[in-house]
Amino acid sequence: MVHVLMGLFSNLCACLQTRLRIRRHNAAEGAPDDVVETNDLFFELRTLELATNFFSELNQLGHGGFGPVYKGLIPNGQEVAVKKLSLTSRQGIREFTNEVKLLLKIQHKNLVSLLGCCAQGPEMMLVYEYLPNRSLDYFLFDKVKSTCLDWTTRFRIVTGVARGLLYLHEEAPERIIHRDIKASNILLDENLNPKISDFGLARLFPGDDTHMNTFRISGTYGYMAPEYAMHGYLSVKTDVFSYGVLVLEIVSGRKNHDRQLGAEKADLLNYTWMLYQGGKTLELVDPSLARCNQDEAAMCIQLGLLCCQQNIADRPDMNSVHLMLSSDSFTLPKPGKPGIQGRGGRWTTTTTSALTNSATATNASTTNTGATRVSGGNSFIDEYSRNSMSVSSIEEGR
Repeated sequence: MVHVLMGLFSNLCACLQTRLRIRRHNAAEGAPDDVVETNDLFFELRTLELATNFFSELNQLGHGGFGPVYKGLIPNGQEVAVKKLSLTSRQGIREFTNEVKLLLKIQHKNLVSLLGCCAQGPEMMLVYEYLPNRSLDYFLFDKVKSTCLDWTTRFRIVTGVARGLLYLHEEAPERIIHRDIKASNILLDENLNPKISDFGLARLFPGDDTHMNTFRISGTYGYMAPEYAMHGYLSVKTDVFSYGVLVLEIVSGRKNHDRQLGAEKADLLNYTWMLYQGGKTLELVDPSLARCNQDEAAMCIQLGLLCCQQNIADRPDMNSVHLMLSSDSFTLPKPGKPGIQGRGGRWTTTTTSALTNSATATNASTTNTGATRVSGGNSFIDEYSRNSMSVSSIEEGR
């Protein structure tokens, strides 16, 4: 088992070397003096041991199905996050391998960057840029820390995540669906700019494929689109739904489900819809905000509802979302009924965020029994209008 994994990881390292050499060469526009050697993409085990104080618990940032993540300081003075694969976790191996394969294909300012790797003896590690402000949930859901997130910062996070998803869905070399957009997977840099992280559950859609029916359901309670949670129907609109929930969390400063708020307010999406229908939309805005641009806040709330509509075809794609956020003259349509049902339930396992020391999250995962791929054109809405949703039985997860 160990030998197989080491062989697999060695192949990934070789792929990393080749792709990053090409990436850096292209960035240098062919100038010989600017071609960067790739030796710095491979870290010695001893270097990472010293960087993390021999993987001290004091340096641990988080722990996921793949294993622990540590903060480190490498010799050039750069702070890094080191993801250390645990060979005892089959789920972690799959997510670990999937993440590196996808990160080799993408590069964007609103996505976390992969810096290199280490494969020495039984140890397999990936090295990422370190983001000092942890994750969005670390600030957003804390009554004291949330004061650091003024309205300007929150709106910047909303637009930054939208740009990152737009890149994944429409601008990357191949279409990628993240499948686990949530507050704990949005990391913040020193200026509180957002970067999407944790691509272990992401799915690559090669060619013209726009959606698929899958029996493997992976995501997080409260953020999952109902057609995916209940029927395994995966598309870019799955991420759009999760993004809509995230936007409502950012505006309100609360989690998408909080029983302590009482039955009426417990479910954020249902409560937002009730306020919208009653003409009281701005009552959702986080009361801890000293100042707030009410026009932007109202737009974000309406946008969140549009992204979370029950009808898949009615949800905007990320290009439309980006236009709504960046245009002063864009008139948002009225949202339809949100997809309240099926966002959680019996498919629950416990994991934590990958590159940050965030609170425990509840993820959904079912047994992988196969998938049916569906090909389509470039128009997502037309494709959804022509095809009815496939209903499949889902085995109850662990």
